[in-house]
Amino acid sequence: MRTLAAGALVIAMLSASPVRATGVGSPLLGRWSVDVSRLQMPPAARPKRVTITFAEAGGGRWETRVDIVDAGGSSRHAVSTTSLDGQGAPISNDFEADTVALKLPLPNVLVMDLVKGGVTASTRVYTVAPDGRTMTETVSYAGRDGKPFMRTNYFSRVR
Repeated sequence: MRTLAAGALVIAMLSASPVRATGVGSPLLGRWSVDVSRLQMPPAARPKRVTITFAEAGGGRWETRVDIVDAGGSSRHAVSTTSLDGQGAPISNDFEADTVALKLPLPNVLVMDLVKGGVTASTRVYTVAPDGRTMTETVSYAGRDGKPFMRTNYFSRVR
């Protein structure tokens, strides 16, 4: 019971944190490049490059940019500007989702929910390592068989 009460206190403290509300000072801010050699797909199908950029957009909102160069050399680009309060916002030019919601429970942890046509496409948790140079992305989604599946992608800071 004490553990439960202590956990509730920590959650309450995090909820009141000004960093959570604004994202100011978060080590997530910056540009990140995925380690394509570690992607869980056949090497021939892997993209040549994937970068994600998190930037402050003012008013407690973040701009997220995703740039992908696929195995064939074609480029894809998606952008969203979203508050960190868990409310959905549109994504422009995305192929996986048309809406995104963000929450920042800790300065180094971002939870992202991606929705396509009103249905959750995936939930992603980004976590920056204490040294600020690497980040993991844990992705949860329904597999083709309808069963839940998770994968982890590994990023390095570009800037």
